[in-house]
Amino acid sequence: MLCLDNSALDARVLAWSLYDGTGETQRMAGDADEPPYDTGLDALLDGWRLIQASPLLPHGGGDEFRTGYLKYEFLFEKLVDG
Repeated sequence: MLCLDNSALDARVLAWSLYDGTGETQRMAGDADEPPYDTGLDALLDGWRLIQASPLLPHGGGDEFRTGYLKYEFLFEKLVDG
């Protein structure tokens, strides 16, 4: 999952999560200081398929210290031979 600066795929990555369904790598949240790609377009060029998630609405006014949602989430999937 890549969270971008805006809705354009060539926008910079602000946050990310990476899960390896093959079990070849062990990853944990916060285990990298740099995103796997600079932009969503870079992920597409590397063979990932894109599913855009609908944005969730942030919390209302007065909830400044509660965790909100990042507005531009993009889910990517890459199939590999097993």
